Amino acid sequence: MSGRKQFDVDAALDQAMRVFWQHGYADASLDALSSATGLGRGSLYGTFGNKDALFHQCLDHYASIYGAQFERALTAHSGDPVRTIEAFFDVVLDRIADPSVPTGCLIAQSATQSPTLTEGNATRVRGLLDQQHRRVRTALADSSADPRTIDELATFVVAVIQSLAVLSRARASDAELRSVTRLACTTVADTLARAATEDGAPS
Repeated sequence: MSGRKQFDVDAALDQAMRVFWQHGYADASLDALSSATGLGRGSLYGTFGNKDALFHQCLDHYASIYGAQFERALTAHSGDPVRTIEAFFDVVLDRIADPSVPTGCLIAQSATQSPTLTEGNATRVRGLLDQQHRRVRTALADSSADPRTIDELATFVVAVIQSLAVLSRARASDAELRSVTRLACTTVADTLARAATEDGAPS
């Protein structure tokens, strides 16, 4: 029908997301984006806007896919924050091991390139990291730890997640990545146990 797009917009967005994920914003050329989506530059611009606008939509697309997975993992074990963090790490490791998507993480990849991004997109990347922190903090709030300890642990967990993404890009093995998460979970468990002991100690 005249005037109707003859392609799947969501599928094109997904392919564009993978280009940014694999190559990073700076090295995701318009030719690569056009080739991956099957769209000429005119159709690409007409559908998504310029490269910055397309990248922003890809960030949102990535967040909608993996944010939902993270949310499920972080709410599946209410009352057991350590098991919750273990489940969170499992979801991240499953994504890293998935051969159908690029290694690493689009957010981690984009965060390293923040100086090359527009202010709006750099702010969006930071916002997605903050959103991850809030999710983790909410999951840890089931513990008896004080707010400062919970904040610090949430920052620690997010830092580990981003480190896993970087290590995977450097071809770290699954065994190596899982050893990192085991130590991270031990740190979380020990910190929360210590906080519980201190909370129950006589004043």
